[in-house]
Amino acid sequence: MQPTTITQFSHVRPTDTEFRDEGLRDFFVYRDLGIAAATNGRVIAQLVRANNAPENGTGWHVHKAEFHIVYMLKGWARFMYEDRETLVAAGDCVHQAPGIRHYLFDYSEDMEYLEVVGPADFASIEVEGPCAVPKPTPWKQQAA
Repeated sequence: MQPTTITQFSHVRPTDTEFRDEGLRDFFVYRDLGIAAATNGRVIAQLVRANNAPENGTGWHVHKAEFHIVYMLKGWARFMYEDRETLVAAGDCVHQAPGIRHYLFDYSEDMEYLEVVGPADFASIEVEGPCAVPKPTPWKQQAA
């Protein structure tokens, strides 16, 4: 007799899902990797890509989540974690401890990261920040 599992096998190819602007932030696009469905909402894995230049960033917030990592695939992003500025570049992995106040305030045009969060329907809650946040780096203007 096979043991009952609460998860399912999942295999998502690059052509199976598209980047969509239906995510937490309107200046990013998101590509679902099928993990939320496969784990019955226990975990979400998604690719996050810059879609518009940073203006105001994410604002100070915390996530109501048990687990959260960001693995930078391309480009870079600058975060404030509490009162510490952190540059996250391609190849870097960050574990965002539950309840840590943070603010993504700057990122490159080619920024793309893998985000893995549990549970899949994690909440983002605005909070008061502990310090001022630097200004973002302007993107180069495209020639017309």
